[in-house]
Amino acid sequence: MQPTSTKLITRWAAAEPMRVEDELVVEEPLEIRVGQQSLIVVMRTPGHDFELAAGFLYTESLITSGDAIEIIAYCDEDVTETQDSSLSSLQNIVNVQLRAALDLDTQSGWQRNFHANASCGLCGKMTIESVRQQVSPLDSGFCINQGVLYQLNDRLRKAQSVFEKTGGLHAAGLFSETGELLIVREDIGRHNAVDKVIGQALLSDLVPLERHILMVSGRASFEIVQKALFARIPVVVAVSAASTLAVDLAQEGNLTLVGFMRGQSMAVYSCPTRIRRES
Repeated sequence: MQPTSTKLITRWAAAEPMRVEDELVVEEPLEIRVGQQSLIVVMRTPGHDFELAAGFLYTESLITSGDAIEIIAYCDEDVTETQDSSLSSLQNIVNVQLRAALDLDTQSGWQRNFHANASCGLCGKMTIESVRQQVSPLDSGFCINQGVLYQLNDRLRKAQSVFEKTGGLHAAGLFSETGELLIVREDIGRHNAVDKVIGQALLSDLVPLERHILMVSGRASFEIVQKALFARIPVVVAVSAASTLAVDLAQEGNLTLVGFMRGQSMAVYSCPTRIRRES
């Protein structure tokens, strides 16, 4: 499946409306299964689905490393047997086979077979307390020059190829400590884009990402900070604002959270000492 699709629309640009073709971002459900057991249906933009599944399992603490995954594949069964009639294609069903069986019924805090929408993901399924119990605060040894942070927005924006066509996608980018863009993924959900980035890093054996920076388009939510903590990313940068819960979790986890990254200005919500001032 392609990430975009052409639709006929009516465009009002001057006095007269015109019927024109417009390229829109595709939104489709993806059912993630573990050992053929249905886990969740997420609304996503098709593409990099295996990375999304791997990243989701990792950042929700259902696996602890990429080595836990034996194989990821699209489902090969009859689509009419699935539990959701909206899953109109076998490319909307991904099965993750783990090396060790995972009993989802005994996983603390997990409720199977629910939907996550594109705007808010799981809506804060994990509380700050549960995240604190599962991940330790980050080491404060990593520092970054302010000038490196000022370069990230332009580099991420230039890499957003599907956004350039549609104007309707979020992006997440993983950067090195020198500001090199290593991985970029786009999705209708910003949390999905983050899972795709972390999933690619996980499958490439790059995790933990203790000397990397994550940048996201839009706002910084609790869920994005949660995912960064699990991947051990010390700095998260957002184009827009951060929520109160995101700031609370970042402070708890000793993570540097930056918002309103515009040109050469930014708002640092937590752990500002990690950023070095340039003379």
